[in-house]
Amino acid sequence: MTYDIVTFGSATRDIFLRTKNFLIGDFKIDHIQKEILLPYGFKINVEEMHLHSGGGGTNTAATFAAQGLKIAYCGLIGNDPEGEAIVRELKKRGISTNFISKTKKKPTNISVIFSTPKERTILVYKGASEELTISQIPWSEIKKTKWFYLGPFSQKLFNVFKSIVNFAKDNNIKIMLNPSTDQLKMPSQVLYPLLNKIDILILNKEEAQVLIENSSSDYEDLFKKIREFFSGIIIITNGVKTVFVGENNFLYLAKPLKINVLDKTGAGDAFGSGFLATYINTKGDIIKSIQFAIANSASCLKKWGAKGGILKKGQKFRTVKVIRKKYEDA
Repeated sequence: MTYDIVTFGSATRDIFLRTKNFLIGDFKIDHIQKEILLPYGFKINVEEMHLHSGGGGTNTAATFAAQGLKIAYCGLIGNDPEGEAIVRELKKRGISTNFISKTKKKPTNISVIFSTPKERTILVYKGASEELTISQIPWSEIKKTKWFYLGPFSQKLFNVFKSIVNFAKDNNIKIMLNPSTDQLKMPSQVLYPLLNKIDILILNKEEAQVLIENSSSDYEDLFKKIREFFSGIIIITNGVKTVFVGENNFLYLAKPLKINVLDKTGAGDAFGSGFLATYINTKGDIIKSIQFAIANSASCLKKWGAKGGILKKGQKFRTVKVIRKKYEDA
């Protein structure tokens, strides 16, 4: 079968715990930040618990499937009930699980999300996904895929990441990459040649600053410096403030929708996959891709889990104004 997209990245079992009994305080290391406080030696009653699948590889696959694309997820899970639950959910969403491998080395990834009405803290166990090897990727079966979506990889999986990128380049498969901070901190002489083989790069503002080792908050400045070594589409997000996209000689700016947020989990994945799904379905319409990405992310924020709120094909949504302008120095 020829797939429109194969996604790579983690597959997790997300456990959401919400209670008003979490205490919020200030904690200072190098700067003051808020933290969730848990009384030592006490039991805390939890008012809500939700179980969902998560992880960058499966979250993005859910949007692609919902938008009518032929989609498969490629990754590694543990040989355990948590992994089986993920597989069952993916199948229900129309996502092919033919390229999922199992391991007995480690259990399936688990995330425990402590959620308050305003913020959350996530405990992450990086299990089976970190054990993925090059030999577990079915190269011959994904050779005719049109797009790869690469979620964050740790430095431990650098050789896997490098192999996927080079394979895609050799087989005319396009790539959208949402890198991890680990990847962005790799030496530029190692990372930049690989990024040059990517078609769409999505970062948040802090990740863009890490990539170019520059603390500038000016989007055009960040774009200009990234453009020195990357020629594809650049997407830079900044939470609820701004969405910035650079393509060829044009820059696009938009502001996210204002909504009441229930859960932030997966909003970034919903944005990135929403952009690419629309980019494919509209044959490259950047403005429509931005508008749908923002709407898909906003809808995700209204539901528990990373997949509960994603938009289905044909579902109506609010559109935002996108400003397009010429970038003279590109």
